[in-house]
Amino acid sequence: MKNPRKIIIQPLITEKGTHIRADANGYVFKVNKNANKIEIKNAIEELFDVDVRKVNTINYKGKPKSLGRFTGKRASWKKALVFLSEGQSIKEFDVVQ
Repeated sequence: MKNPRKIIIQPLITEKGTHIRADANGYVFKVNKNANKIEIKNAIEELFDVDVRKVNTINYKGKPKSLGRFTGKRASWKKALVFLSEGQSIKEFDVVQ
C-alpha cells in the first residue's frame, strides 16, 4: 500500500477524539483494515506534513444486524489513534473560534 489516501479513509470526529486531541495531542482516523502501524504513520506524515510520535490501532468486528426477516452484518473496520510530537498539530482539524 503506497497511496496514503487508500490507507487513511476518514477522520473520526467524536467527543472522545476531541478529548484525546486536547489532552494528548492525538487524532483519530478510520483506516484500511489491512494497513499496519508503519504504513499509517507514513501516510499521516505525508498527507499532513507532521511528525508522528506513536500510533495505536483498534480492530472492530462487524455486528450482526437484522431488519424484519432479513439478517446481515455490518462491515468490520479499523481505528487508528495517531499521537503527534510536541508542538505539532494538523491544521485542517483545528476549530476556529
